[in-house]
Amino acid sequence: MDKHPLHITNGSVLTNRLNDLTIEGTILTWQEMLCEGPTVEQVYSDEFSKLRKSFFSDFYDIDLVIPEIKSELDKLNTPEKYSEIILWFEYDLFCHINMIAIISLIQKQKINLPLYLICSGKVDRNKNLKGLTELNAGQLLKHYRDKVKLTPEDIDIAITTWSIYCGKDHNLLKPFIVKKSSFKYLSNCLKAHLERFPETKDGLNIMERNILEIVKDKTIRSKHHLLGYALNYQGYYGYGDLQVSRIIEKLSIFFTEEKNLIKLNRKGHEALLGQHNFAIEINNKMIYGGVSRFDFQFNKKENKLIKTAYNAN
Repeated sequence: MDKHPLHITNGSVLTNRLNDLTIEGTILTWQEMLCEGPTVEQVYSDEFSKLRKSFFSDFYDIDLVIPEIKSELDKLNTPEKYSEIILWFEYDLFCHINMIAIISLIQKQKINLPLYLICSGKVDRNKNLKGLTELNAGQLLKHYRDKVKLTPEDIDIAITTWSIYCGKDHNLLKPFIVKKSSFKYLSNCLKAHLERFPETKDGLNIMERNILEIVKDKTIRSKHHLLGYALNYQGYYGYGDLQVSRIIEKLSIFFTEEKNLIKLNRKGHEALLGQHNFAIEINNKMIYGGVSRFDFQFNKKENKLIKTAYNAN
């Protein structure tokens, strides 16, 4: 029996694009967002599935269809069919957390096949970073031809960073910010992750501060209008509508909604001036892998996470 590649894509939109291009091989579509919510190292073990289902129900009122996800992952159970595995993921944190989890899963299942990465980001003659689904057919095919074979060291980095992400000390990720690898954007993503925790000075993380700056500097007509700006100016996070909308709701204590206008209130101006730490008032108990963002703050001066004072014991 002739073997063929197994492609693992970052979502159904890209899967459809690859099908249109008639690229040879089987496609496994990844259908999760592990950059938010609790995780354990063994991807889609019974414990993992229970945690993820509960998270989506509690935080987003979504019923996660576990059998559908596992049905896709079952394609990994027949590695003898494949000549190689090709990962199609983007430059952002959303994709990178999924990617390192998948690499860990592949290794846990002892699948010994060449592993390649296709990662979008910088594209010739474009100053903005591009997602895979933003590329035209020619650009996608060029990315395919230029795929990068991951080394054993790359795979070790992915497995280790996933293990740390699932653990209790995310400061252990810091050495990997400066470590060279085939993951061109991992450094940016790890920095962005640490900056998801509220800063010690004002209790805002970098994305929350950016959203308040948008409200201050732009004429914002509605939350939907603000959502569009926040999605376009989020840097390396790669969040979707659902995630950013939740953040905006948490920040609504900082602005007033008038007819066709959203403006910062006094509290919002105080937050941007760093006059008070608002972490408790924001009350964002999002979980990132093995830790709650509520339990840690990012000390910009020391460039590390520290236990929040109200959880120091």
